[in-house]
Order: sequence, then structure tokens, then C-alpha cells
Amino acid sequence: MSLAQVHYTSAAPGDEGTAGRFTAVGPGVSGALLAEIEPLVRYELPGGVPERPSDGELRALPQAFGYFALSDGSRLVARSAPVRDSGGTRAGVRFHAHAVHLPPGVPLPGDRLPVEAWRSPHWVAVTPDGAIPDPLTLPPGPAAVSEGLDDFAVSRGPWLAAVLADLRRASEAEAPGRPVALVERQCADVARWLGLASVTLPRESAERLTFTTYTRRPGSSASRVVGVLPEDAGAARAADLRMHECAGPAPAGSTEDVWATTAARVWRSRSPELFREARELPGEPFAAGPLAVTALCAGVTLGPDERAAAAGWAADRPYALDAKRTGRLVEAIASPGIDDRTGPEFDAAGRLFGALEGRCPASVTAPLAAMLVTEAVRGGNGSLELPRRDAFAGPEGAAVAERLGPEILTELADTVGSRPVARTVQLLRVARLLGVDGTESLPGVVDRLAPALLAEASAAAHEGPPGFAPALLELLDEQFEVRTALLGALDRIAPQDPGAVARFLERVALPFTGTQALPHLRMCAEVPEAMATLGGDRAAVWHRVLRAAGLSPFAEPLVLRTAVGLVWEDRAPTVEEARLLLDAATSDSHRVAGTWARLVDAALSASAPGTSATGASASGTSTAGTSATGTDEAARLAHDLLRGFPAEIGGRERAGLLLLDLVRELRTGAPEPGWAERVRTLCAQAEPVEPALRERAHAALVERLLAPDRPGAELYDFVHGADAELIAAYDRAARTETVRARLRTRPAYAADCFTVWTAHPHAGRAWPPVAAALLDEVLRPAVRGMSAEDVAEVEATVGRTGSSGRADAFRNWNRSSTLGRLGRRIAGRVRRG
Repeated sequence: MSLAQVHYTSAAPGDEGTAGRFTAVGPGVSGALLAEIEPLVRYELPGGVPERPSDGELRALPQAFGYFALSDGSRLVARSAPVRDSGGTRAGVRFHAHAVHLPPGVPLPGDRLPVEAWRSPHWVAVTPDGAIPDPLTLPPGPAAVSEGLDDFAVSRGPWLAAVLADLRRASEAEAPGRPVALVERQCADVARWLGLASVTLPRESAERLTFTTYTRRPGSSASRVVGVLPEDAGAARAADLRMHECAGPAPAGSTEDVWATTAARVWRSRSPELFREARELPGEPFAAGPLAVTALCAGVTLGPDERAAAAGWAADRPYALDAKRTGRLVEAIASPGIDDRTGPEFDAAGRLFGALEGRCPASVTAPLAAMLVTEAVRGGNGSLELPRRDAFAGPEGAAVAERLGPEILTELADTVGSRPVARTVQLLRVARLLGVDGTESLPGVVDRLAPALLAEASAAAHEGPPGFAPALLELLDEQFEVRTALLGALDRIAPQDPGAVARFLERVALPFTGTQALPHLRMCAEVPEAMATLGGDRAAVWHRVLRAAGLSPFAEPLVLRTAVGLVWEDRAPTVEEARLLLDAATSDSHRVAGTWARLVDAALSASAPGTSATGASASGTSTAGTSATGTDEAARLAHDLLRGFPAEIGGRERAGLLLLDLVRELRTGAPEPGWAERVRTLCAQAEPVEPALRERAHAALVERLLAPDRPGAELYDFVHGADAELIAAYDRAARTETVRARLRTRPAYAADCFTVWTAHPHAGRAWPPVAAALLDEVLRPAVRGMSAEDVAEVEATVGRTGSSGRADAFRNWNRSSTLGRLGRRIAGRVRRG
């Protein structure tokens, strides 16, 4: 099929206002297409061209060779070249464009790629008089553009991977918006870049790669790849193109495109035939795996990312390679001369070993197995997928064990510093694989490993199993002796921090369903379900957790500590719960378990139910003379704790319990004399005393001081002690409804209060104003409401218990109250009159 050719030349002398004209147009090229073609084939001279260049200077001028996609689906291959103008234009140079039109779906002759026509001998620089050969019809063999590509690729080594990565992106069906700009001093080198792409890319991708080897206006080009001279690089940068300044200094950094990096290494090894071989392997067109496998099998040196891609691809397709290529691939990946392997590469190599193991002879996979265990020991890679034990049954395994065994035992026996859990687990697993006997060091290893498990799991911010969990479970499944020793060590440390062990077991399901007792681990494993089932009933949870231990606290007191730590980890038990714990075991058991301290906390932090912070009930009635159940239970608990643990409880805790015991005696018995002073002394010794305990002690003391049968000596000590907090508590209690009712109905009690509240007018600064206020605001309203007979009885009682002067004082005090009432009545009548 004859393809239509088009010729275009720049304007002749005298054709001002026109850029050029078509001088010959082949059949089938419409006027609309010509309008689209014209801007594509125009040529602009570079800057600094002499007015009349010499023949050498003319030949050195760039030629624009391009391949363009047209709007109707057809394509255009064109060359625009400068030619001498014999007519004497201003610059002495014109240009001539020669193009070939390819209708939609029509390939180039010989199924060539467009860039191969770059050096075609049939391009002409003048409009022919008749038919001429098709420039795209090339002689057999490699085109001129393909010659020397290896040398060119080596010379462009620093740019190679990045340019190939961008050319690949530019060849996608949905090309990115920004064209690729290749800055070269010679447009022939731009054509060589495109020649590299035509060999490297799949055929369909290379055919989508439209280009021009030279333009002075890269920002307005419709091509996916544009060639730019160094002096026009600024225009390309201003247009925000994907720049590659191959005419300048080598670029810094590297590309993350593993396929492009692999392709660059193939070119630098001068092995372009490997691209064709790689395309015969299964996989995505631009997957790095097939190309990396092909390169490694051919002896090409690759980097760690490329080797990882090869190993990963082969692991996913273990039957894609024959035995010979599989052996070459394993040799290349496991080569002892490689010293830059990375974690991802080792992981991929481990997957490859797992895929080949059992499918290939052990002699083939042995180098991989040796590499993996060597890295596990010397490289510290704890995430490796290790081989099975039978991989080291032969002489290769014995050699590896002889080399690595002493290193493993030395590190396991090292007790200096901290060793990550994953590292210890890996060493133990490798020791078993190689048959290294570590029996002597095992107790010390698990004693360090057990707390490290809890610490690392607690430090992990994320939820779910910690990173070392899969390898740990495999270790416990593989090695019975390690499982037995490690579970025993965890069971021994569980009483110290049972909450941490319980949280660890929620994230890592350790296998302890065998014959080992492990009471503490079983309790820790039971508590989450118990709490979920029984909710807030902590006593029921405690009973269930204790049953899970399978041991009585009388036989093994430490189960008490574990159970208490699990149920009351971050809080003190209530008084009722503490009584349950105290009665569940002997004092000796609590002493061994150390749980007596939790019982002390429960007693000291208890608050009287139904009472406010002032010692009064929520309804405003006094607790004096009533049964405050919570207070009494806490006080009784304190009494029992002091008897049961006399040597263990000391310091401020002992003072606090003694204070509670004194509260019990104040409310239920007859305390030793001097209890007002003892309250002050014990409060000072218990500092910092819990607010609830201080309020309870003050309330009990002032209740007794307000009782009708209170000892006078205690009241005297209280008043003259000048304790502002105690006096304030007395004031609050005296104003409760219980005391007011007693004053209204019991004249003897009113007489006693009058005597007390008037007896110590000079007892410090705190008492006199409180006593005066109680007389006026509490006692006076009560006396006003009495009958005349009751008032007379109050006066008589004051006189009997005090003196005649005291009785006169009461009469004067009461008369001032009566006169005040009478005066107010008279004033009211006057105002009404």
C-alpha cells in the first residue's frame, strides 16, 4: 500500500505574513488534516544562527523528527530540516518538512516503529517533481537509530532509570497531562532515547509514544515526549514539564520505580535482548519481577529492590521457570558476594524458599536456607519466614550449624542490656532448626523473655496482637521445653502485675491447656469473660476467678494476690468487699500474699453511706445517736485489721486505722478518757489523712460532745484545744434537726447546752463566736417555743448544775429575748394605728 506524502516549506522571499505553504500533498489528505498538520511540521531555528551559515554550520543545525497522532485516528511521521535559501532570505536559511501520513489502523511498512525511520535515506529536503520512495520503507536489518544504543545507555547511566520511568508513564493509554522534556545538545540523542524506549517498552506502549526530537516551544507541543536544546530548557521548566536535563550535571537521588531501575541495569549491562525474553514470562507489562528474574538468570547484577521483586515474582509462580533457570535464580539471590540485602529482600527470599521447598531438590534450596538463617542470626531480622527443620538435615545444614551455633549460644547467654522479644524468639527457633543444644541457657533465657513479653506488648500503641506474636506462637508450638519453661516463668511473675498479664493474654492466646498447673495464668485468662458475664458484681467475679486457679488460697496464698489484683487493679475494694476478702482466708494467707494492704486501703477510703461532707445526712438530720452502717463496718474492719496484722501495719496507715477504731468506740462503746485529744493526735499522725476519714472522726467526736451524757473533761479539752476544724464540725452538728428537736423537747438538755455555750467565753479565738452564734441562732429559737413550765425547768436546771449566778444569767438572757419580742409587738401595733 502506497502511503500519502506531504511536503511543506517555509515562506519564500516576498511572502510576508505567511509561515510557509504546502508544496505537495498526496492523495487522501484532506484540507482539514492539512490545517492540523501545518503547526506540527513548522520549524523554528535555534538562537544565534549566523545569517549565512557555512555548510558545516548548516549540517549542525537540529532536525525535528516527530511522530504525531491526528484527530481522526490517523498518524503522521515527519521530518523538518533546515536548508540553504538560494534566494537570499534574511537568515539565509529556510526549512523543508517531509511527512508521511498513516491512515487509521495502518502499520508502518515492515511493522517498524516510527523512531526507526529517523535515519531513513529517503527523507528529502526539496519538493520532488515526481514520485519518490517512501521514507518509512527501510532496508532489512536494524535501523540506524538502533546502532550504538548500548553505548548511549551507558553514557546516560545517571538519568537512565528516571527517564525510562517517565517514558513508561507517558506511554500509558491515559497519558498524564505533563509531557516529558528531554534536554539534549543533539536532537539525535533525543531520538536515541526514543530508540531505548522502543526496545524497552512493549510494542503497544511504544506505539502510543508520540514525540518530536526538537522544538523551541515545548509548552505548546501536543507530543508526549519533546526534545529541547539546553538554551530552551527554561521554557520547558516554565511550562511545568517533566524535565530531564541530560545535557547538564548528573541528577541527585534515584527513582522508586523498580521496573525502570531494573531496565536501566539491563541496558548498562548491554543486554537489551533480555527485554524480549522477559515479555514472554507471565505478569503485568511493567511488573519488575519478570524482567528482574530474566536479568538475574542472565548474570546481570541487580540491587536489593530488584532482587526482592524477582524473588517475590518467583515465589508467586514457582512453576513458571524450568529447573535450570530456577537454579540460576536461587544462586543469584543467595550469592555470598552480596552485602546490601534489605529486610524486604529477605522476606521475599523467605517466601521463595517456602514456595520451592518440596518442589525442588534440597541441593537447589540449600543456599536460600543458609542465607535465611544466617541473616536471622547475624542480621537481626526477626520477621523472616524460617525454613523447616528438615532443610538442614544434610551436610549443608551441618556446615551452617557449625558456623552459627557458637554465635547463637553466646548471644542467648548474654545478660547485659535488653534484647527485643523478636530477637530472642528468632534465636531460639534457629537454634532448634540447626540442632544447637541450648538446654543450659534456657532457664536464664525465659526468665528474661517473660517480663520482656509484657513490657513490649504494653508499649505497643496499637490494638491487637503485637508484632512478635506469630513467631512466638510458632516457637511455643515447635518447642515443648521452651513452652513449659516460658509459661512457668509467666505464671511466677503474674502475681506481681496480674493486670498486665491478663491484657497480654487477651492479645496473645498462649497455649496453656496442657497438664501444667499454671494457676495464675488461668486466673488471668478467666477474668475478661468473668467481667463480661458478671458485670459490676466484683465479688462474684473474684469468686469465679479464684475458682479458675484450681487451688485454695489456704494452700497457695499468692492466688489471693493475683485475684485481688485482677478484680481491683486500679481501685480499692469497698468495705463489704474487703470484709469478704478478709473472711476468705486466714491472716497468715493475707500476710504472705500481701493483700492485707488492699484491705487497709478499703477501710481508710470508706465513706459513710447517706452522709454529706459535713457529717450530716442528706436530709439534714444528724447522724448522732443513729447507726451509720458504712461507718460502723469500716470501723469494725479497722479494728479487725489492727488485731490481725499488728506487725505489718504502721505509720500513717496505723494511725488512720486507730482513728477509725476510735470512731467505733465513740459510737458503740466507752473509749478511754482523753479521746478529744486522741482525735487531734491521730489525725496529725495520719497525714495526709483521707478527707472522708477526717470527716468521719470529727463527726463521731462532736456527736459524743453533743450527747447528754458527754464527759465534762472531754468537752473542756475540746473547747480549749482551739481546733478550728473540730469546732466547725461541732457547729454544723449542733445546727442539725436532731439537736434542735432535743433542745425543744428536753429542758435538761437545753440547760446543759446553755451552760456549755456560756462557760468558756475566753477559750481562744475559734470557740467564743461559735458559742455565741449557737446561743442566739439555735438555743434561743428552741426556748421561745417552750411552754412556761419548760422554761422554768431549764432555769432551775441551770441553777442546780451551775450556780445562782448562772441561773441569773439565763434569766437575763431569756428576758432580753422576751423583751425583744414584746418591743417588736408594740412597734407593730403603733405602726398599724
